[in-house]
Amino acid sequence: MRREKILLAIITFLASTQCIIAQTKTLVWSDEFDYTGHPDSQKWSYEEGLVRNEEAQFYTKGRLENAKVAEGNLIITAHKENFLGSKYTSASLTTEGKYDFTYGRIEVKAKVPQGIGVWPAIWTLGRNYKSKSKVPWPDCGEIDIMEFVGYNPKIILANVMTADYRPSNGKTRGSKFIMEKPAFEDFHVYALEWYPDRLDFYVDADKYFTVSKKGEGFGEWPFDLPQYLLINLAIGGALGGRQGIDDSIFPIEYRIDYVRIYDLE
Repeated sequence: MRREKILLAIITFLASTQCIIAQTKTLVWSDEFDYTGHPDSQKWSYEEGLVRNEEAQFYTKGRLENAKVAEGNLIITAHKENFLGSKYTSASLTTEGKYDFTYGRIEVKAKVPQGIGVWPAIWTLGRNYKSKSKVPWPDCGEIDIMEFVGYNPKIILANVMTADYRPSNGKTRGSKFIMEKPAFEDFHVYALEWYPDRLDFYVDADKYFTVSKKGEGFGEWPFDLPQYLLINLAIGGALGGRQGIDDSIFPIEYRIDYVRIYDLE
């Protein structure tokens, strides 16, 4: 009995030590949104126009109506309005050309909007996507840390896409997290821990999905190269618009309390 207790104590100690090691992290980049006005131009740039996925919104650049910092949050607001031929406006912020990273933990505390037709996301793309090497999508690698569609209010989606693993060839890597309450009711922390051999996805303290490196080459794992961050609020589109768009919800806000990127030790 005494020997069993000693062995149990050793196992418990080793498990707790591993937990402590896994949680050791050093903040290397952040935006706490503790200012007012335009998002910090040293950290963020904008996508502009009708960009992807048959979405209905026009992404505007430097327009406070669609992206501003106030009340301690980054507030991305979608409006129903005629704008350069589109019926809706919104914003997509990105760290492209400002900051990119390889490995580490990225966490975003955010409150998603409510309504049929909304499609907010937190995701990354390979820096080489728009570099001189012009690696095409999704060969550059895409990591969807959080996607939310208004018609599934309790579901958070995560997906990973590469040249060899994407919907068009029938090979996908994704999962979903089912919330106890609708995600739009409160702020939640959406996080990714990116290691050389795996990607771990979290909602708050819950790790719900892991994508492991298979050793199949760049087409399977382009994630040893830098990625940059995007935070956007899409309206409609191939996924968000599957049940239409409820025009009565506008204007609608997507709030981000902070963005933090850590090195993991």
